[in-house]
Amino acid sequence: MNVINKALYRKTVALVRLNGKSKALDIGYGNGYLIQKLYKKYRPFICGIDISEDMRAAAEKRNAAAINDGKLRLSVGDCCELEYEDGAFDAVTSVNTVYFWNDTLKGMREILRVLKQGGRFYNAVYAREWLQRVSYTRKGFKMFEREDYVSLGRQAGFKEIEIIDISKGKSFVVVYTK
Repeated sequence: MNVINKALYRKTVALVRLNGKSKALDIGYGNGYLIQKLYKKYRPFICGIDISEDMRAAAEKRNAAAINDGKLRLSVGDCCELEYEDGAFDAVTSVNTVYFWNDTLKGMREILRVLKQGGRFYNAVYAREWLQRVSYTRKGFKMFEREDYVSLGRQAGFKEIEIIDISKGKSFVVVYTK
């Protein structure tokens, strides 16, 4: 997945604005590739949540330096029920996870809740048209149009929503601002 999602990771890292005092949350961290890139560039405190215990082990191994520095906390759980306080994060990231959330609107509302005022959620995704052409997305993927992402963001309560193309017709990042 790191190879397939490379452009999405690169664009997300380029868009996120963090520093050593920032707190970030990565949803669906998988093997921790994005966390590693964010930590190398910005050195923020990062939390992560993923549904897989196996992925937590892989992400911990990949990000041993951040753990040793006391700058990384990984959890196993569901983004629709975040264990964090209101306004805890400057930024939230997610690459290709929204398709699997049990309740997309509830997940968006939880992300809004844990963001600080002015904080941003960077949701990197593939376009529905592209996903429909890939064989492995035929089962278990909820697919969304660009307008769906905007509508979900508005319903959740985000005040600004911007869509930034990564690869025209293939992938983009939806940036939601609280």
